[in-house]
Parts: sequence; C-alpha cells; structure tokens
Amino acid sequence: MAIFFGISGGLTAIGPIAGGYLTQWTWRAIFWVNLPLAALCAAGLFYAAGHGALPALPRPSDGARVDWLGGALLGIGLGLVVLALYPDDPSRHAVGPLFVPLGLLGLAALAGYVWQQARGSDPLIPPGLLSNRTFIGANLTNLMVGAGLIVALVDVPIVARGVFGLNELDGALLLARFMVAIPVGALVGGWLSNRIGYRLSASAGLLLAALAFYRMSAWQADELTRTIAGIPDATITLALCGLGFGLVIAPVAAAILDRSQGREHGLASSLVVLARSVGMLLGLSALTAFGIRRFYQLFNQAPLPALGSGGSIDSAKLALLLRERFTSALLQEYHEIFTIACAICVVAAVVAVATLGGGGRAVVPGAEVAA
Repeated sequence: MAIFFGISGGLTAIGPIAGGYLTQWTWRAIFWVNLPLAALCAAGLFYAAGHGALPALPRPSDGARVDWLGGALLGIGLGLVVLALYPDDPSRHAVGPLFVPLGLLGLAALAGYVWQQARGSDPLIPPGLLSNRTFIGANLTNLMVGAGLIVALVDVPIVARGVFGLNELDGALLLARFMVAIPVGALVGGWLSNRIGYRLSASAGLLLAALAFYRMSAWQADELTRTIAGIPDATITLALCGLGFGLVIAPVAAAILDRSQGREHGLASSLVVLARSVGMLLGLSALTAFGIRRFYQLFNQAPLPALGSGGSIDSAKLALLLRERFTSALLQEYHEIFTIACAICVVAAVVAVATLGGGGRAVVPGAEVAA
C-alpha cells in the first residue's frame, strides 16, 4: 500500500509544476490536458483486462443489490452542505443567504441516509463496520487529513502569488517542495506501520504536519530569504508538512482494511478516498468562506488616506499603500488559516491515538479478518 501511494503521490507532485508551465500558455490547458491522460488510463485498463492482468472480481452473493437510495441520499446531503458554504458576497458576509435552508436540507438528507442505512437489509455500509471504533476513527482521521491537505494545496500557491510575489511557475515550484515529500512520507509510513504500528506512525505524521502549519502561521513577506544551514526555511517547512501527511496515508488505509472482511475491501478502499475527499471539499468550502470574508475585514479595517490639496492624491503613493495593505491583510488571513489547519492536525492525531489499532502485522490479501 505504501508503494502504491508513493507512486501515485510522486506523480501527483508533477501536477503543480506542469500546471505552472501550462498556465503561462493558457489556463484552459490545465483542463484540456486531462482528456488525453484519461484516454491513456482507460486504454491501459482495457488492455490489462483483455490480457488477464487484472484479478477476477468475486461473484456477488445471491440477492445482493446496489443501494442506490443510500448513495443518492449521501451524495445529495454532502453536495447541499458544500453549496450552503458558498460565499456569494464575501465583502459583506462569510456565507450566502441560502446557508441555513441548504444546510438544513443537507443535514436532513444525511439524516435520511443514516435512517435508511439502519433500516435497510443490504445497506451501503455494513453495520459491522459502522460499529467498529477503529473503522470510524480511521475515517474521521482521514476526513481531517483531507481538510488539512487542501489548505496546503490551495493556500500555499495563493501566498506565493499574493505575498511572496512569485509567478505561476515559481509558485508551483514552491508547492512542489510539499508535494515531493508526500510519496517519501508514504513509503516511510508503510515501513513504520509494520514496526511501530498504525497508531504511532499516523499520529507522528499528523503532529509533524501540525508543527509545519504552526511554522507557516508565522511566515512573513520576506520568508523566502530566510535560511537554515543554507537551506530556505520555507523549503524545510513545506517538506516537513508533506512528509507528515505522507506518513498518515498508509497506516490509516491499512487500519480501515484490517477491520473489514475480504468481500468488503472494495467498499472500505472507496471509503478511504471518500473520507479524504469530503474533508477536502468541506475544508476548502469552509476555509474559503472564512478566508475571503476575513480578508475583506482586514483590508478595510483602516480608512484610506485623505485626499491632498485640490482633491487629489498621488497615484503612485496610493498604489503602494493599497499593495502594502493587500499583502498585510492576505498574510494575516493565512496566519489564521494555517493556525486552524494546525489545530485540525492536532485533533486528528488525538483521534488516531484513541482509535487506530496497533497494526504491525502482515495481512493476507482477501483474508477474512474479524472486526
């Protein structure tokens, strides 16, 4: 699992760099480039399936069915919660006027999903998994990992552009210092899980990411000029953050699979991705709503200088003042957001310590493991 996540994470690190190059040509290219890549992946899967390279799927048991209603309620509920957090006018309020009705509808749909799952004979998620502390704790940990991960993925390039004054490519290269460390951490996390267990390796990674976010919460406009032993301080901080998130990936995923039976491994694997993706969606929506509103508050908290004689002001001085205020407001906003991300990682570490099993043993693929 560590090797799998290491490979996918390593290739993911190429994305921001490629995006930085493509946006210098046209920003639309970052969407178009996915079409040939998706076609290549599909061709590879069809080729592998036709030549027996993919393992055969287990035959479904008699009477098995797809829980379309449960899937629809879950998807609609999560979608409405995300839409409720949409800030239509952040200069006046953090969320839009539909926050309450959409939020209530989303919670109602999620409540309907829980009710339907409790009464259904063949629920989307087996009751045995929902009653398992390790399974629930691992998914909650992954949920918070997604929220913290999206902060780094989205906000570091914004800080690079708005505060450090970097262009798109240089901003992508700054983020790459974070991305490159994730697959390294994934490999190390898989190795550690077999030696010190899931609980310690996951919590250590989360605390390392929390430390990195704490350091990022003190970044200044001249951060890129600071060095430690000749290495830029920002490089060290971003690498520590990526290494920390990488350490969490394998133990959390393995803990979820360990608590599921062989026939449930496909579902459990999808829930690993779902929990992290939902954390990223909700984290991005909530922090964007908070961040944009907070930026407006900070930017407008001091009045502009009075007009000079003749009712005019030097345009160069005004531009400089607005630029300084913009940088200061953006920096303060992200100080607060990185502090929130630090707290999320600490809470996730506590959940991991309290719920994840010891691990540190080999699991035979497809074996039925007692929950």
